[in-house]
Amino acid sequence: MGVDRTMAGASSIFEKTYRAYLAEIGQYDFSPQEARLGIYCSGDHVIVPFFGKNYAVSPAGIFRDDGDGAGQPPGFAACVVICKYLLMGRMLSDIPENGTWASYKDFKDAAPLLDYFRHDVEHAISACFSGRVADLESAVLKLGGHHVVNDLSFDLKMRLNALPNIPVFLLFNDVDAEFPAEIRVLFERRAEKYLDMESLAIVGVLMADYFKNASKIDKTR
Repeated sequence: MGVDRTMAGASSIFEKTYRAYLAEIGQYDFSPQEARLGIYCSGDHVIVPFFGKNYAVSPAGIFRDDGDGAGQPPGFAACVVICKYLLMGRMLSDIPENGTWASYKDFKDAAPLLDYFRHDVEHAISACFSGRVADLESAVLKLGGHHVVNDLSFDLKMRLNALPNIPVFLLFNDVDAEFPAEIRVLFERRAEKYLDMESLAIVGVLMADYFKNASKIDKTR
């Protein structure tokens, strides 16, 4: 009973925060930021791409964009990330120049969430797709990702966009006789200008879940 109450309380706080973000978003006109944030405005909705799908944002909520803003919501965690992207992004006077790639641990305020990111993102993906590099490739492609050609020596090198200015670079080595499977998840350094570290960690966790779900769908076919 105590656990149920704790979970219910956390959910209530999460929803309260989400509703406060939506109310704040409703106060602004995002049309001047369309090109800079990779979004567009349609009526009273702001359309935001998130992992290959468009979502309509308004004070009423966030829903999959199916032409009238009445599709399925993406879940509270994704909703909060989308809200933070809009609210932090609108404060930027221009697009940050630093596009250098960095791991999560390299960001200034990442330390408190580093173990969480390692376990729920990097370890989760590596464990799920150990010996299944083709399944990981398929999952990334399903989310709108593409292969990257460079001189780095990895079994799989791919890039996908979580949000318009939040690309993710994935470097995966499959299990072999000497080493377990390992993935490196990299973000552009300027990602910290668009999202706080909690939101960036959530991006990673959601990505890991999306990969797993896409893989399950493929297995049923």
